[in-house]
This record gives sequence, structure tokens and C-alpha cells, in this order.
Amino acid sequence: MKTLTIGDRRVGTGRAPYVIAEIGSNHNGDMDLCMRLIDEAASCGVDAVKFQSWSSTSLVSRGEYARNTTYSDTKKHFGTLEQMVDAYQFTPEMHHRAAAHCRAKGVTFMSTPFSPEEVDLLEELGVSAYKVASMDINHPVLLEAIARTGKPVILSTGMATLGEVEKAISILKQSGATSIALLHCVSIYPPDPDDVNLLNMPTLERAFGLPVGFSDHTMGVAVPLAAVALGACIIEKHFTIDKGMEGWDHAISADVQEMKSLVNDGRLVQRALGSYERTVSAAETQKRAKFRRRIVIRHAVPAGHVLSLADIDYKRPGNGIDPDLHRQVVGRTVLRDLEDDHELEWSDLG
Repeated sequence: MKTLTIGDRRVGTGRAPYVIAEIGSNHNGDMDLCMRLIDEAASCGVDAVKFQSWSSTSLVSRGEYARNTTYSDTKKHFGTLEQMVDAYQFTPEMHHRAAAHCRAKGVTFMSTPFSPEEVDLLEELGVSAYKVASMDINHPVLLEAIARTGKPVILSTGMATLGEVEKAISILKQSGATSIALLHCVSIYPPDPDDVNLLNMPTLERAFGLPVGFSDHTMGVAVPLAAVALGACIIEKHFTIDKGMEGWDHAISADVQEMKSLVNDGRLVQRALGSYERTVSAAETQKRAKFRRRIVIRHAVPAGHVLSLADIDYKRPGNGIDPDLHRQVVGRTVLRDLEDDHELEWSDLG
């Protein structure tokens, strides 16, 4: 059974999906909004609230800032790229406040580091696991820094070939990671449903023998629930309290009602998966007496009549002679007069 432990929660095959509410940069650099997002995510019953640990200097080069100074989509962007990154960065002080608030609300604080220095910051906060963004699957220096912590690693696989996933796993293991989970991911916001390819999840599981989940960027919760039905043990989805809010990811995020549905319906779906072994439950066995049929007499017959197939019918309830025993009834003599629709018993037959 493929499992790993995040905090005090066992995650993997046969267990309720571990749901991560990805706040990312949806706090918009506003700590009041950040605290409210944590509160609402906790009320939805998620297992973890996740952020993104990057600064204005750890993620984007000066050249990239210079190339991105205007945007046509002013709802999703404001000002220049540098201005947005500066406004939305998650500072060390914000990390400490958010982590403390998560502890107070009983949810796991997680974050995705984008540099080794941010790994050090998260270690100061005592995080129980690390999430690696899809963009960093080919960043060995960062992978090594994360692996050296010895904490569980959740690796997103968006944009990556199987060969790149294999190489990243090898680097993590060689550098000390002992617990790794993979997230199937499509790094488009939102992706076309035809490009989601949830069947990649069992492919990843067969290829690497690790727990597999799904990092979702689709609209709504139908696709992540389908992922649970395919065995996803971790579901990560962006979270907001207002899809219409300005910012990068609010529009493709789950709102409160959707996140509650994802948590509750995800647990229901996982329970309903059950077992590969074909069984009939005790409750269902009891239903046989009401829902199945029994042999009845189609029309009145006198004592001494030899029954033919034309003399019998099959009706509810199923608490008598089963329909599949009709060959043992045909040709038998009835011992007394029987009315039409009589529920036939073996004691009626000679």
C-alpha cells in the first residue's frame, strides 16, 4: 500500500483524499485577506492550507521584469510584473503570522519554496512537508535542498516528461527524501478538459510506485472529484473567497461552497470506491427477500394437476422458490387446489 505521513495524517491508498487549499498568492499581499482565507479554508474541512514562498528577487529576473511592463487583462494584472510580484510576495513576517494562524485553526500550514533560502525559512517554521512546483521539477539545487530536510515531498509534474519526473525523483531520493508523492498537473489556467488526461495518474503510479494525486487548475470541482474516483490520494486546488477579486488566480480558484463540496464529496467518493473483491453486503443480502422474485401460480389449478411452464409466473417478494429453480417445479404434481397468484411452496408439491 502506497502511503506517506504528513503531520499526523496518513495519506495514500484506501484513505480519504488529503485536500490542500492552495491560497498561493490569492492573499494579494493583504494579511487581513490572508487570515480570512485561512479561516474559510479551515471551515471547509481541508487538511492543509498552502502558500507560495517567493520574493521579488527569488523568482523573476530583471530582464523578465523589463519585458513585462503592460498587460491587456487589467482584472488579472495591475501595473508592471515587477509591481505585482513586489505586492504579492509572501514576506518572512507574513509566513510567521500565517503559520501561527493555521496552527490556531487546526489546519496544516504548507508552502512551496522557490529557493534554498526559502527552504530554510520554512524549516524555521517547522513545516511537516514540502510541495515542489511543476516549474522546478528540473531545478536540482532546489530539489536537493528540500530533500535534505528529510520531510515528505509532494512533487507536481506539470509540463514534465516521464523522463524528467524520473530524474527529479532520483535526485530527491539520492539527497535524502524517503517519502515522495506525485501530483498529476496541467500547468494551464484553466486547461481545456481534453488536455487534463486524468488517466496519467495510474500511469505515474505504475511507472514510479509512489502515491499519486492531482493538482487541479480546472473550473469547478467535477474534475478533481473524478480524480478521486481514479484513486487520487491528494487533491490540491486554488482557493478564494471571491472569484471576481483582482489577482492572478482568483478566477480559476474554488470558492467556499466548491471547496466544501470537494472535501465532503471527495470523502464520499473515496469511500464508495470500496474493494476490487466482488462481495454482496449483509444489507444487500437482506434486500433479496423484497427485491427478487419467487415462483407463483399463474392461474388456478386443481389438486393432482401436473405443472407445466405455462402454469407458473415470477413475482415479488423473493422469499420463496427462486425463479432459477423452475425446472425442478415443472412436471411436479400439486397436492391441493391452488388459486391464481398463489405463492408456491415446496410443500404444495408432490
